[in-house]
Amino acid sequence: MTLLKRLQGYSPERQFDFEPQAEGRLTRLVGMTLEAVGLNVSVGHQCEVLTADGRRVEAEVVGFSQEKIYLMPIQHIEGVQPGAIVRPLGAHNGVRIGPGLLGRVINGLGQPLDGKPHWNGDDFLDFAPHTINPLHRHPISEPMDVGIRAINALLTVGRGQRLGLFAGSGVGKSMLLGMMTRFTTADVVVVGLVGERGREVKEFIDHILGEEGLRRAVVVASPADDAPLMRLRASQLCTRVAEYYRDQGKNVLLLMDSLTRYAQAQREISLAIGEPPATKGYPPSVFAKIPQLVERAGNAAEGQGSITAFYTVLTEGDDLQDPIADAARAILDGHVVLSRRLAEEGTYPAIDIEASISRAMPNIVEPEHLQMMQKFKQLQSLYQDNRDLINIGAYRAGSDPQVDLAIERMPHLKQFIQQGLTEPVPFQQSLEQLLALMVTANAAPAPQPPPGG
Repeated sequence: MTLLKRLQGYSPERQFDFEPQAEGRLTRLVGMTLEAVGLNVSVGHQCEVLTADGRRVEAEVVGFSQEKIYLMPIQHIEGVQPGAIVRPLGAHNGVRIGPGLLGRVINGLGQPLDGKPHWNGDDFLDFAPHTINPLHRHPISEPMDVGIRAINALLTVGRGQRLGLFAGSGVGKSMLLGMMTRFTTADVVVVGLVGERGREVKEFIDHILGEEGLRRAVVVASPADDAPLMRLRASQLCTRVAEYYRDQGKNVLLLMDSLTRYAQAQREISLAIGEPPATKGYPPSVFAKIPQLVERAGNAAEGQGSITAFYTVLTEGDDLQDPIADAARAILDGHVVLSRRLAEEGTYPAIDIEASISRAMPNIVEPEHLQMMQKFKQLQSLYQDNRDLINIGAYRAGSDPQVDLAIERMPHLKQFIQQGLTEPVPFQQSLEQLLALMVTANAAPAPQPPPGG
């Protein structure tokens, strides 16, 4: 018998049009995990915990064991004491959204971080996942111009494609994301800065994104000192905002930095509620959460909008076999690898063309374009295979005409990858420059061996 029926039994002549909610009590706090009893809630429910100084700490139900309810706080939990009151708030909540959201910086709860007034919005955006039947999605059939020559020409991105940007720390992934934000032809750009240093958030917005890039962008930021649930919320919110604009028929570019921090936040939550670790300390739920987030990007039905997504993946120690990197590479539609060696040589963006691939490229470019890309990769690979011999002077010109051609064209190949931070290169211009480079390479005479060689 519910509490409502019991109350009606005491006062049969009085009608209640609401279901009273029972309050619970906090019984235990371990790390970031709160345990409460006396609540009738389900996983995903929002609750508030009353602290000793009268503050309300919002928390979300993440698990249960018999009568115990496990909650994870969204904010800091200073001031929480034993026996604190826990009140249910409701199921998944959301944020108000409208045209005024463009150009704003918000946190994982949809609250302004830029000091400006709250925007007016008529639409309510629920945090609940938004899924599309895979058979209703329009196939990836046309390229998306991101303004980066090496990506446009050699790793062509399709509208609705999802790629990973794999890089170690300090190799230039944030700079590359900022360039794409400013140079892309997408209608709306949504940037998620999840788990990064707080200093980098302001630097990215002021110096990398800039006023021009921010004008048509929405930035969702949750720095590293936020609670793990807040970082998860930020990842989900930036995806949900991208879905909102896609549903309006717009072509959206979603840049999330980083997918690794999202996985680490989920790991913290899962381990805190007792889930056993599996691969290198990551519980199984982490590898289930990644595709649930990534699969929400992509094309809608034909004639509607799209979400083209880049997810940065932090490769610790430049190890591409890291569990998160390996899982992301398997679920994404391609990957762009940034090389520390190229960055140390002064090549920016430091894209390792040999290690990178766009799986959708064969379906969205002309055969001639594909052949030129393959020829570019072959020349670069030939040079790298013989690099040690060339550097010590052990390779003799004329031994292999293809290696000779690779040596002669290598400076031009490097120059093609490099691009200035304020220099956009549109898709058509990128293609024309690649064509000119490869025609010159095919016409170049083979070097002759030295006399007496």
